[in-house]
Amino acid sequence: MAIKVDGRIVKFGVADEAAETKARAQTPAPDAPQGAAGQAQEARPTAHVIQMHEQLERPEQLAGSTYKIKTPLSDHALYVTINDIVLNPGTEHELRRPFEIFINSKNMEHFQWIVALTRIISAVFRKGGDVAFLVEELHSVFDPGGGYLKRGGRHVPSLVAEIGTVIEDHLIKIGLMTRERPDEGQQRHIDEIRRELGCEDGEFPADAVLCARCSTKAAIMLDGCMTCLNCGDSKCG
Repeated sequence: MAIKVDGRIVKFGVADEAAETKARAQTPAPDAPQGAAGQAQEARPTAHVIQMHEQLERPEQLAGSTYKIKTPLSDHALYVTINDIVLNPGTEHELRRPFEIFINSKNMEHFQWIVALTRIISAVFRKGGDVAFLVEELHSVFDPGGGYLKRGGRHVPSLVAEIGTVIEDHLIKIGLMTRERPDEGQQRHIDEIRRELGCEDGEFPADAVLCARCSTKAAIMLDGCMTCLNCGDSKCG
């Protein structure tokens, strides 16, 4: 390529191409990151992190857990299976996320709406993002018959709500949710009261009433306030 020289030439010499190539190699680029010794650091390739999305293909094999639901509404139990997919296995970005849910029972009475529910929940799982909102939505479904009491005095407003509790337990198990519990001091106080009342693990006084916060029949009058011996909720704060 021709170069136009407008000024006077005062000095010239024979260019050493090898020396210029070596000098350019030792000179860092202007925008290259500098290390402690002033040398340019090598650019690191960006890892391709896979996130949950609805186009993600189902692997041939998934790990999962099966939960049993036994209610006084039926002689037959329901078995809820939640399968998880492991994203980015073996890397620092490894994640375990729910992928699909199945519900099986000998009782075919609720077959249609259960199939519809599992397909919708599975579709929400595969969309990705925060799926914990499903728990609250299912817990807010109430049976016109008033629901039923589980062992330990916990009130369940509906079968759908209990399916929500199973999903909640599973999300807690894989680390997507945390269970709200009384703080350490409050828990010690609750344990002392239960020991004084002669309550064994998982049991509450026979005259306890339903707690509005945790839906467990564990609230008693304590020091002039209704206090729950399960979650620690108190009307006196």
